[in-house]
Amino acid sequence: MKNFIKLQGFCFFSILLVIFSACGKFEENSLQTAKSEFQPKQNTLPDEEIPVEKEQTFPNPQAEILSNENTLTTSLIGQIDFKNFPYPFPRGWQDADNKEFTLEDGKRPISKERIGLSHITTKYGDATGDGIDEAFVVLKIETGGGSLPQIVYVFTLKEAETELIWHFRTGDRADGGLKRIFAAKGEIFVELFGQDRYILGEVETMRIDGDIEQPCCPTHFTRSNYKWNGSNFILQGRRETFSTKDENAPPVENMTNQPEKEKGGRKK
Repeated sequence: MKNFIKLQGFCFFSILLVIFSACGKFEENSLQTAKSEFQPKQNTLPDEEIPVEKEQTFPNPQAEILSNENTLTTSLIGQIDFKNFPYPFPRGWQDADNKEFTLEDGKRPISKERIGLSHITTKYGDATGDGIDEAFVVLKIETGGGSLPQIVYVFTLKEAETELIWHFRTGDRADGGLKRIFAAKGEIFVELFGQDRYILGEVETMRIDGDIEQPCCPTHFTRSNYKWNGSNFILQGRRETFSTKDENAPPVENMTNQPEKEKGGRKK
């Protein structure tokens, strides 16, 4: 009888042990489930499908000016050191006490008393139709900020002497800034950012109504050409405005009612 009681006690103890063990495992599983519900969801996309935020970039409006295009010539004018050279200021951009300046090593430091300038590039091409290259010297006005107003000087050689036959200033990037200058068919072609923007005398024309955009991001540029008549560069009748966003879009001609022929430059 005693052995039977001992056996019952042992069985009862074993049953309790199994019950407590099961309860412990249930609590452990419940706790793990609760923890998993509060875990942050992991991205299950493959690495190549995870979207990556790209830094916004803008095209460089000076890319064509800074390129090596037309920077070499076999003409004697290619031997002139335009980084150490005297220049006149264009009308409206002058020191208070001086109408001329000289670059030294391609620089003229900015100060409170005088305008700073720096040499950007020198391009070459036959601008007068005589088969001999002229030089197109591009200088930047140093403003102390991010704007890019520039001055273009056109030099020729006359009896082995350098002669300035035209100079003009351009605007800031999308606002009439210089995109490109080159010679073709004995004429000068100038491309300015903006709609129907071209050169009159020594300055670029003002913007037309509605042609307002961020300086960094020009949406249009205008190509105009100028022919040498022996003393001046004359603006020819066709001005073409192109889209920078749609290369296949046809250009728009002469968007404003300006005279078809204006003096483009005057020999000093």
